[in-house]
Amino acid sequence: MIKFIHTADWQLGMTRHFLSDEAQARFTAARIEAISTIGALAVEAGCSFVVVGGDVFESNQVERRVVLRALEAMRSTPDVAFYLLPGNHDPLDAASVFRSKTFVDNCPANVVVIQDCNPIPAGDGIEVVGAPWPTKRPLVDLVAGAVSGLPADGSLRVVVGHGSTDTLSPDPNDPALVALGGLEAALAAGSVHYVALGDRHSTTEVGTTGRIWYSGTPEPTAYDEIDPGKVLIVELSADAVSVEHHQVGTWQFVRQDFDVTGPEDCLKVEHFLNEIPDKARTIVKLSLVGQLSLADMDRLETSLSHASDLLGSLERWERRSDLVALPDSNDFGTLGLSGFAAAGLDDLREVGSGTGEDAQTARDALGLLYRLARTSVDT
Repeated sequence: MIKFIHTADWQLGMTRHFLSDEAQARFTAARIEAISTIGALAVEAGCSFVVVGGDVFESNQVERRVVLRALEAMRSTPDVAFYLLPGNHDPLDAASVFRSKTFVDNCPANVVVIQDCNPIPAGDGIEVVGAPWPTKRPLVDLVAGAVSGLPADGSLRVVVGHGSTDTLSPDPNDPALVALGGLEAALAAGSVHYVALGDRHSTTEVGTTGRIWYSGTPEPTAYDEIDPGKVLIVELSADAVSVEHHQVGTWQFVRQDFDVTGPEDCLKVEHFLNEIPDKARTIVKLSLVGQLSLADMDRLETSLSHASDLLGSLERWERRSDLVALPDSNDFGTLGLSGFAAAGLDDLREVGSGTGEDAQTARDALGLLYRLARTSVDT
């Protein structure tokens, strides 16, 4: 019986366009911190090693500090071996980060880069067999090549691969798809005992053997991931397997739709944002649909601005948002507009009630006029 951690898709050095510089720095640091968490978990759970199923780095051109901090994080648990598989983001080509001077000169003894398909001894009677990506676009099933010819000689083998299986991919013509049938045949023959896959960022079991898994990414990267932020603690023998999900991620991506037509709906949005735990590590995308008075729109924008300062990021889901601000009878009634201002208000109302680019410009102008006039009254 062996015990190890299966993880993948660290994508160290990943950037996100919707993050401010300050939030991006924390997002980057969290991905490095996840490595230390994984190492500490391996020690606590009595795991012999960690396998990383590809995409350790976001690319082969990550900053030097990212490489150094990643290696230092793995160095912090010297009794735990880390087996790193190059994937499609960081293939083992001539420009590979794993062949860079920074990586080679600073790589600790407990870090092993899987550079070919040759079995790597990982303990007494235990072997790790990997299928590293030599390029970004391989033309064959790399995992099938790694598994082919392995003997059923009593050794426990953990196969580490990267890419979509043929049962999950929307592109059946992709030559690099991992053939599930071949893996299941190897498992049945006893030449392979567990397949640790990467590329799919959501924790996913594949097939019915209980021995083929995607671990998912240890820190989430996008809104559409299902059950991210996990690693798998695997307890394995020739006759049995146990796979335990363990939460290590600290960030979260949240999407929410709101129909907004009045002050009560604005309060629902505000309440939703207020109730988010650990705001600094939460990235939110809102879909807002409806029509509001200028006063309600102003209150909503104020609450959104407040939340934006607290959250990791708050963005509007533009493709699914259609929120219009149109003045009602109460918006300007108490502001005392007269003369040219009152005449301009009437003109803007007329144009803003239509459609098209001019109407949107008029509505934006109405909102600005409301805020300026209200500020004048308040002071």
